[in-house]
Order: sequence, then C-alpha cells, then structure tokens
Amino acid sequence: MGACWSYTRDQFENLEKHTQWGIDFVERYTKFVKERSEIELNYAKQIRNLSKKYQPKKSSREEEESKYTWCRAFLASLNELNDYAGQHELIAENMTSQIIAELTRYIQDLKAERKTHFHDGRKAQQHIENSWKQLELCKRNFERACKEADRAQQYFEKMDADINVTKADVEKARQQAQLRHHMASDSKNEYSSYLQKFNQEQTEHYHTLIPNIFQKLQEMEERRIERVGESMKTFAEVDRQILPIVGKCLDGITKAAEGIESKTDSAQVVESYKSGFEPPGDVEFEDYGQAMKRTVSENSLTKPDKPDKSVKGKSKLFFFKKNKVTHTPPPPEPPSPSPVTPDPCPAPQTPKQPKEALSHRFNDLMTSKPKMHCLRSLRRGGVNPEDCSHLPPEQRRKKLQAKIDDISKDIQKEMDQRDALTKMKDVYVKNPQMGDPSSVDPRLAEIAQHIDKLQTELQKFEVCVSVMQNTSTKVHLQLYTIIYNIHPDENIAYSPDGSYTEEQSSEVQTKVQTDTEFDDFDDAEEDLLPTIGTCKALYPFEGNNEGTLTLAEGEVLFVIEEDKGDGWTRVRRNEEEEGYIPTSYVEVFLDTNTKGARPHT
Repeated sequence: MGACWSYTRDQFENLEKHTQWGIDFVERYTKFVKERSEIELNYAKQIRNLSKKYQPKKSSREEEESKYTWCRAFLASLNELNDYAGQHELIAENMTSQIIAELTRYIQDLKAERKTHFHDGRKAQQHIENSWKQLELCKRNFERACKEADRAQQYFEKMDADINVTKADVEKARQQAQLRHHMASDSKNEYSSYLQKFNQEQTEHYHTLIPNIFQKLQEMEERRIERVGESMKTFAEVDRQILPIVGKCLDGITKAAEGIESKTDSAQVVESYKSGFEPPGDVEFEDYGQAMKRTVSENSLTKPDKPDKSVKGKSKLFFFKKNKVTHTPPPPEPPSPSPVTPDPCPAPQTPKQPKEALSHRFNDLMTSKPKMHCLRSLRRGGVNPEDCSHLPPEQRRKKLQAKIDDISKDIQKEMDQRDALTKMKDVYVKNPQMGDPSSVDPRLAEIAQHIDKLQTELQKFEVCVSVMQNTSTKVHLQLYTIIYNIHPDENIAYSPDGSYTEEQSSEVQTKVQTDTEFDDFDDAEEDLLPTIGTCKALYPFEGNNEGTLTLAEGEVLFVIEEDKGDGWTRVRRNEEEEGYIPTSYVEVFLDTNTKGARPHT
C-alpha cells in the first residue's frame, strides 16, 4: 500500500487538519462544477433566444424567403443551432445529476465517517493520557513512601544510639521505621504493577489502536481522492458524449451552406418578379425642321355645338378620373406655326398618322398604361385586393393559380371526408345496432355547404385567370380604335364629332367594366404628392376632359409627376387644383435632386 499513516501516529492534530482540507476541496470542486453547469444553461438559453430572434416571422415574407436556397440554408442553420443549444442543456443536466448530486451526498458521508474516526482517536488519546496521569500518581506515592521510610529509619537509629532515651521510645521508633518500610514496599509494588499496565496500554495505543484509526482515515482519504478523480473524468466525459451530436449539427450547417445555389436563386428572382409586360416600342423620330401643317378634319367641321349627353358619361371611361388616369388618350399636338388662324377655342384633336406611327402609338398604349398603374399602386401603398389585381400580370397569374390549387386541395379533402361519412351512413343503415344513420346527416350537410362555398371561390378565381388569358391584344386594339376613330369593327358606330354610341361590341364593354371593377384606387383620397419641379406653358390648352387642367401661355405650374411615356404630365396649380396637361405644351424643369432631372419640352 506504500507509506502507512501509522508512522505519523504522533501527528494526530496535523492529520485532522489535512483530512478537513480534503473535504473542503471536494466542496470547492462541487461548487466549480455547479457554476460550470449554470454557464452551460445560460449559454444554451442565449443560443435558443438568438435562434428564435432570427426565425422568419409568420407572414407573406416567409413564403417569399422559402423560395431561395440561401434563405432556406439560413433557416436550417438556425434549426441546427437550436439543437446545438439543446446539447449544452444536456451537459448542464448530466453534470448536475452525475457530479454535483453525487458529490454532495458523498461529502455528507465523508464528514460523518471522518467524525467517527477522529472520535475514536480522541477517545484512545484521552485514555492513554489518563493512564499516564495515574502512573505519575503511583510514582509520586512510591517516592513519598520511600522518603518517609528513610526518615523513620534515621530517627530509629538516632534514638537507638542515644543512651538517655528509654527503651520504650526506642521500640516505638523501631516499629515506626518498620511500618514506613512496609508502606514503601507496598507503594513500590503498586507503582511497578501500574507501570507494567501502562506500558502495555501505551504499546497497544501506539501500535494497535492509533494505527488502526489512522489506517481507516488513510483509506477514507484515498477514497476521497479517487472520487475526485472519477468526478473529473465524468466532467470530461459529459462534454465528450455530446461531441457526435454537436458534430452532426455542424455538419448540418455545412450541408445547408453547400446546398446554396446561386444560379437557382438568381433564376428565382426572374420567376418572382417577372411582370409579363411587353417592353415599349421604338420611339419614332420627330422632325421639327419642317413646319407641321395642321389640317382641319372632317369631324371638326361638322362638330355639333353640344355633345350628346347620353355618350358623355361613358366617354370619360377612356379619359381621366380624379387624380388617376385609367385609359390615357394621346396628348394633343402643340400648335404649329401655321399662317392659318386657328379656331379661338380649338378642341384637342389627334392628327392622322401613317400606319407605322400608329403601330408605335398602339404599342405605347399597351405598355405604358399598365406600367403607370402598377407603379402608382405600389407607391400609394394601397390594399391588396383578393383578386391580386394590384400585381403585374405574370405575378397575378401565379398568385391566382396558387389559390386555385389550394382551394382544389381543400375541395378534395372535403369530398374524401364526405365519401367516408357516406360509407359510414350506409353501414349504419345496413346495421342499425352500430349507430343511428341520421346522426351523420348534420355533418354531411355542413360539408356540402363548405364544398359549395369553396367551389364558388374556385370559380371566381378561375374566371379571373380566364379573363387575364382572353382579354389581350384584341381588346386593347378595339379600345385603340375607339379612341382614335378607326373603324375596323362594323359593330361600333360613331357620331360625327368622333364620339362612340351605345353600339359598342360586347367584348369592349366587358373589358371596360373589368378594368373599372379592378381599379381599387379611384375613390380613395390621396395625400398631396411632393413637388418635383416646375413647368412653363409654351401654348394655351383648354382642359375640357375631366382630370385635365386649363393652361394659359406663360403660366408656371408645379410638377408632381413626370411623364410616364403616355404624353401627359401631372401638375398642381394650388392645393386644390391639380391634374394632367400635355407634356408637349410645356417646358419642364425638374429639381436637381430628382433622379434623371433634365429640362425638356
């Protein structure tokens, strides 16, 4: 076993201090492990909070983020990080159960065992000390008896030598001397006997009792040291046990990162934001070097003094509504420097263009209007209607198709449930003891109502998709022919002043009604738009149509919206008067801080 503590039998007090220090060390190590466990718990809590903080919110944005591989990789990393935090919680739990709890119980047992051993040692120590005191007492008695015997012997010899002392006194002195010698002899025997007994007890104390007690203390101390070593091994093993799981978490993060595909994500951007709008056509060259002769059309010569009131309300559908352009007409051309004196109050008319120019303007009609509608809707932050009319055509089609698919799945689920209940009802009809067939009827009726409701919604969205697919170039062409007085359709009749009558084609009326129904911003009050520049009128202009402003030559107005490619600029005269004017009638000066600011006429 090596060196034995019995060699330190005379160091009882030092061994007592040493064993107490060992117990204090175990308590200190237990406190260390407890604090480490608290650190792991706090770390795991902070990791979980971090993962929760950056989890995507439950909103439409989450659906957008799930389309991209880098967003999905980050979400997978957050989930792995959450599992990583769970492993640190496991460390704290194992340290508490396997180290802290065990060492706490062991310390209590260790203190009780140490107390017992040192109690036995103190008892043996006290016994040997008492025996030593008794031996000293016997020794002092023997010494005193010997001295008294010597004095009695000397007194007897003195009396015996003195001739003047009577014989009786001499005899008395002799008897006293003999008595003292006898008492001294008894004290000697008692001292010798107790000395022998003390020596035996001392031998047993230092060679048997104390070594046994110290041996037990030594074994206790060795067990304590081994227990501390085992706790340290457990401390390391608890960390080592979670390393495979932690490695899997890190591997999951690495795998998620490797799954990021830049090409796929960049293609997804196109898929997400593709609007379906056709790019605008080429801008034709306008030659200002040749004087443009303005001709008076046949319609203007036969123009009646008062327009037909029955048509006036409908014609507004193709021009302006308050603060918004629905179907933008082409702006009038600026007055040409012709020697012919114009009409004092000329109505804006569209000069006839060759076919090539007409095709360009038709292209502008198809492309510029949806763009302006889309941008204006996004800028004003309007509500998102159920039919997704606020989205560009391609995105709207995708959203509607997604809703159709979801509703179709819900209908299929309801129908499966209805079939199952129907079979259950048949079983009840054939076997009445299994249940009442009428108990299924309320649920079947509820499912039937739900299916009808879903089918109604499905038909509504399917109609929207069908309208988007069918109302295409043909309808835009018909609208264009109505605005520009071209008559390819025999079903469209025109009055001499260029306005159209009630005999429009049903397809055009459907298109106009559809566009009007899906316009969610016509009746909404808007805040005043900020001023982005000024403009100066080059020619006078009479705004006869709703949504336009009358211009006086030389008048200066505030620009609040640039020309979007349709030939009209939105301006404001004061806080209550704003509208659209032909861009070619004014010279625009945009503010320098406005993007792409430039004066143009």
